[in-house]
Amino acid sequence: MYELFVSAFITLFVVIDPPGCAPIYAGLSAGASRRQAIVMAARACLIASGILIVFGLFGERLLGALHIELDAFRIAGGIMLFMIAVDMVFEKRTQRREERAEKIMANTEVEDVSVFPMAMPMLAGPGSIATMMLLTSRAKGDGQTMVILGAMLAVMLLSFAALASAGPLMRVLGDKVEAVITRLLGVLLAALAAQYVIDGVKSSLLPG
Repeated sequence: MYELFVSAFITLFVVIDPPGCAPIYAGLSAGASRRQAIVMAARACLIASGILIVFGLFGERLLGALHIELDAFRIAGGIMLFMIAVDMVFEKRTQRREERAEKIMANTEVEDVSVFPMAMPMLAGPGSIATMMLLTSRAKGDGQTMVILGAMLAVMLLSFAALASAGPLMRVLGDKVEAVITRLLGVLLAALAAQYVIDGVKSSLLPG
């Protein structure tokens, strides 16, 4: 169970990328008070957790309703995660996040950014939703599913800590350190994504 928790935690941490979300949130919440920034961070993490829990628990049933085999989803999910990893290595993902943040900040009517864009799609985006469904689809029994959900909640707690301390944290780390961390996480995610594809292909070619 410990190995499963560590594996799920690392995978979700890389995909959700709290260090990468922190500078974006710092910019989005620049006009808010310290208390407002913390409340929005908490709300964003709670909403994102709810979304990921729903897909983690009921995602497999959704696939069944759509007549999609788990192996096909593993392969597709692995390819999607690999594309995210490439974007992280070449900083395209960070660039898109910053562009989305600038558009929202340009609209003076938008004050609460907890639901959009923080909860979704930055925390609970396509990559993290697919990852939750992939992880829970491989779980054997309710015990392992609960371990995966626990790992996800642990990542969300770290995400809240990163968002709540985004301003001071960015002043300490700086843009260069954040870019290095993002690239390293991207390389790790690429390897994990490749493993998902390999597992899906093996299972489909060698059933049972």
